[in-house]
Amino acid sequence: MKLFQRLLVAPAALGLLSPLAANATEVNLNDMSNYSDIESIDIVNSFDNEDLIEDQLIAGGEGMIDGVAFDGGFSETTTASFSADFAIGSVDGKGVVTTYDANGNSPSVADGDEAIEAVYSFQIDLSTSFTGEDSLDISLDAGNAATTTALGELDLNGASESLSVDGISYTFPVGDNLTAFVGDNTDGSLLYNTACVYASPTNTLDDCGNKEAALGSGSGTAAGASYDFGNGFGAAIGYTGAGSDSEKGLFTKEGDDAYGAQLTYTGDSYGASVTYANTESSGSDTTYWAMNGYWTPSESGSIPSVSLGYEVGDPEASGAKDTTQYFVGLQWDEAGPGTLGVGFGTDGAFADGATEYMFYEAFYAYEVNDGMTITPLVYIRENDKDKADHTGIMVKTSFSF
Repeated sequence: MKLFQRLLVAPAALGLLSPLAANATEVNLNDMSNYSDIESIDIVNSFDNEDLIEDQLIAGGEGMIDGVAFDGGFSETTTASFSADFAIGSVDGKGVVTTYDANGNSPSVADGDEAIEAVYSFQIDLSTSFTGEDSLDISLDAGNAATTTALGELDLNGASESLSVDGISYTFPVGDNLTAFVGDNTDGSLLYNTACVYASPTNTLDDCGNKEAALGSGSGTAAGASYDFGNGFGAAIGYTGAGSDSEKGLFTKEGDDAYGAQLTYTGDSYGASVTYANTESSGSDTTYWAMNGYWTPSESGSIPSVSLGYEVGDPEASGAKDTTQYFVGLQWDEAGPGTLGVGFGTDGAFADGATEYMFYEAFYAYEVNDGMTITPLVYIRENDKDKADHTGIMVKTSFSF
C-alpha cells in the first residue's frame, strides 16, 4: 500500500504543470508577435564574432535570416522541433528493477524499494533540405532517466544531463522510387516500415517484438535504402558497423557488423512485414527472422486495433540455443478523449528450454492540447519464483513545441 499512497502526489504534481504550460504558451505567442514587429536586428555570427549583419528575424521557424548569405545562420529550409518529458513514479519488486542506458539496454539490476522518483528528458531535432527532396537530420538530447532504477522502463533520454548529439543522418532520393540514407549513431533500420500500430511507452514492448532483427542498436555507422513498389508494397535494407568502437573499422573481423532486409505490405486496414538480420558479436554471427502484422477497424470505437510480433534467433556459436520472443498489443485510438493501450509479451528473447517471463502493460495517453500529452502507465514484469513480480506505476507528461 505504500506504493499507492505515495503516488497520490502524482496528480497534484501534474496539476501544477498544466497552468505552467498554459502560461508558457501565452508568453511564447506574445514574444513571437513582438518579433514580427521588429524591423531589423543585429545578429552576431557565432563562428566569427567580428562579422555583424543587419536583417529581419523571421518568426515561425523557417529561418533566422532572409536574402543575405550568412554562414552562421539557419537557412530557409531548416526547421527545429523541441520536446521535453517529465516522469514521476515508483516500482515495487525485488531483483528486477533495471538501470537502462541511452539505447534502452539494461546493463544492471537492482531491487525496487517503492521510492517515488522523478526524471526529465529533453530533445532537439534539426532538419534541413538542400534540394527540396533530401533531408539532413540531427538529434540533440539530454536527460537523467538512465540514472534511475524506477523509471528506466520509460523510453526517455538519459545518457547525460549535458546536451549531446544523439544521431545524425542524411536521406536522399535515388530516382523516383528509391530512397537511401547514411548516418552515424542511428539505427540501420531507419527506412524500415515495420507493420505495427501499437504505440507503447515502454522500452520492453516499443519494438513490437522485433528488436534484434530491426538493427536497433542505435550506435556506429549506418546506411540503408528503401524501394516503393506501389500498391502498398515496399522493401528496405540496412547496415550498421563497428558499433560504438569506430577504431575497429567497417567490414573487419574485429568490428561487429550487422545487416538486414525487410519486406512490407501496408493496406487500408491491415499490414504485414517480414524482417531478416544477421548480426555479429565477438566474432560469432546470429541470424534473426521477425514477422509482424496489424489490423485496424474501419471506424474507431469499441473495437481496438491489433498488433502482433514474433521473432526467432539462430546463433552460430557452438552450444548456443535458439531464442524466441513475441508480443501482442491492443489499442483504442478514441477511448474517450485519449488513446488506451494494453499489451503483453516476453520480457526480451529467451533461449529454448528457458523459462519465459512475461511483461504486461496498460497505458492511457491523453492529449491536453496540441503540445502537451499526459500518459499514466501501469506494468507488471514477471520474475523468478523466489522473488516478487515487478510492479511499476508512473505518469509521463510530454511537451512538444
